[in-house]
Amino acid sequence: MAATLTAGAPARPRKLLASRRTRVGILYALPVVVYLLVLFVYPIFSTLLLSLKDADGSFTLHWYADALTGVNLSVLITTLRISAETAVLSLVFGFILAQAITRLKPILAGLAMLIVVVPHFISALVRTYGWIIMLGDKGLVNETLTWAPGAPYQLLYNELGVVIGTTSMMLPYTVLLLYGVMRGVDRRLLAAASSMGAGRVTRPLPPSRG
Repeated sequence: MAATLTAGAPARPRKLLASRRTRVGILYALPVVVYLLVLFVYPIFSTLLLSLKDADGSFTLHWYADALTGVNLSVLITTLRISAETAVLSLVFGFILAQAITRLKPILAGLAMLIVVVPHFISALVRTYGWIIMLGDKGLVNETLTWAPGAPYQLLYNELGVVIGTTSMMLPYTVLLLYGVMRGVDRRLLAAASSMGAGRVTRPLPPSRG
């Protein structure tokens, strides 16, 4: 019997490919695959191959050597540092915000998500000018913190301003992803964890009030 199953196993993929539904599915997927290959895969590999060619067409790695030396290396390190800072801040604030929204009733949660998402659809130019007004020397933040020592603070045209701007752009994505996952958690598991003595750190999401 085992021999019969072993002998029949290779025939299953062939039978599956021979079915009409599978052929129709492959036919429908073919335009999408061709589209991705032509407009995404081919340009990426073409650029990769171009980066390995010298001016005369010979193989070289000096483009990568130039990118990892001098001012190029400094720019690369700064970019990676800002990216890491943005990722950490987006994750922290996104988690706190998504957790707070999950505690709300469905109607209030929908309004809160609308407030989070709508700024993402505003023009980047408008948002940039908004941050200039908020973070400038005479902006809302510095005018509010006039009592603090060292005010006004330099919050623009430096790494701090860049991190604030990039975090504000990435925050809606983080909140949407975390909120979707948190809403999918079975509340009975959280109640069971609480009854077994789990604290707020190990059980950060309370049962929904909606």
